[in-house]
Amino acid sequence: MAAGALLLSPAAAFPVERYQRGSGHIKDVGLTTYSLRSRMRYVRGRETDGDMEIVDFLEHCAANGIDTAELTAYYFKPDVKKSELHDIRRRAHLLGIDLAAGAIGNNFSHRPKSSEAEQQLQYTRDWIDRFAEMGIPVVRIFAGNPPRGMSPDEALENVIANLETALAHAESRGILLGIENHDFTMNIDRLLEILSRIDSKWLGVTFDSGNHLSTASDPYGDLARIAPYAVSAQLKTLIRVNGKQEPVDFSRVIRILKDADYRGYVILEYEDKEDPKTAIPRALGEIRAALAR
Repeated sequence: MAAGALLLSPAAAFPVERYQRGSGHIKDVGLTTYSLRSRMRYVRGRETDGDMEIVDFLEHCAANGIDTAELTAYYFKPDVKKSELHDIRRRAHLLGIDLAAGAIGNNFSHRPKSSEAEQQLQYTRDWIDRFAEMGIPVVRIFAGNPPRGMSPDEALENVIANLETALAHAESRGILLGIENHDFTMNIDRLLEILSRIDSKWLGVTFDSGNHLSTASDPYGDLARIAPYAVSAQLKTLIRVNGKQEPVDFSRVIRILKDADYRGYVILEYEDKEDPKTAIPRALGEIRAALAR
């Protein structure tokens, strides 16, 4: 293998210099708004009886010793104004909260130039612009799942074409896009093929410790394959091994990221049934202990 290249699959290799890190360490653990989704006032454009808006979430983080946050598009006020985004950025700074990442819920598997693809691209551009206004450096995106009747191979080509279009706008705003191992890119070979075929230093992986093929026998091995390309990372409290959920080994996941020289934050994405009031503080403590080892 040539120097500076990493084998992805029998058919594809590409340079990894774009992902090289400086010396340092994983910064800290933060929280995503998705972890408190049951409390958010706005959910995908609808108003609920929740008691939290984005600034309230930041206040909650600060009050609980959490210095880093990922903000998810689903929970913003509909038609949020630029001045409101600037207020969120200002408040985060005053609270000492680093806005490490943003997240959207796109689907790039639609045929390029179709109305569905154009709608998804406009949604992505809009949120790239909004996150840029808040000084957020990386946006978590998805490949999505293919529409009914579409083969995975066709969907893969569509994702690549649509993602290249989105990346042009992301680069113009200085935003990294991190494609998550989610939906049909829980197949790690498929995710790495996307990376191998797009020549952009503005594309990486949002590493998610809980997303794997349901039959995966070695999910930690899959995580190690994508860790070198991580531009953002989120941790869940459970992992699926051979189709069975079990508690994640945070120390093992952190070691995978450290071995890959990951230098960003890790974000807790809490999804489980236990009350978040007790589960989230415990998980944060366990992750901090793993980071300290």
